[in-house]
Amino acid sequence: MTDIQEVLEEFSVEDTETVIKSAIGSVLTDADYKPAKINDWSNSIISAALNGLQSLNRPYKYAITVILMQKNGAGLVSAASTYWDASRDGLCKVMWENGTMHCVVTVYGTSVNIETKDDEKLDVAVAGAGS
Repeated sequence: MTDIQEVLEEFSVEDTETVIKSAIGSVLTDADYKPAKINDWSNSIISAALNGLQSLNRPYKYAITVILMQKNGAGLVSAASTYWDASRDGLCKVMWENGTMHCVVTVYGTSVNIETKDDEKLDVAVAGAGS
């Protein structure tokens, strides 16, 4: 794949989902809900997810949210609204649970590509690639 083809790449929900499931699994496998561990688990999931997403080498900035909740029958409603370029930007939500907790991870990916007035797509990394 050439640099220009990579620049025009759309947000991949499938690749992002794979990374997020791996991040959750690496942190929460065999874990039981413990309120004292929530911050550590959240930070570890975010860190593993960001490392995995960066390894994809895609021209995106990412924002990640993690919700960890004890499984006790309580309801949870979550909503998001975005204002972005739907042809390139995207989000991926992964829900996971075990016997004691629920986990919801949402990744927002925004393209770092810049469109000019002539609809040319530019990327800082590509601009310096020929040097």
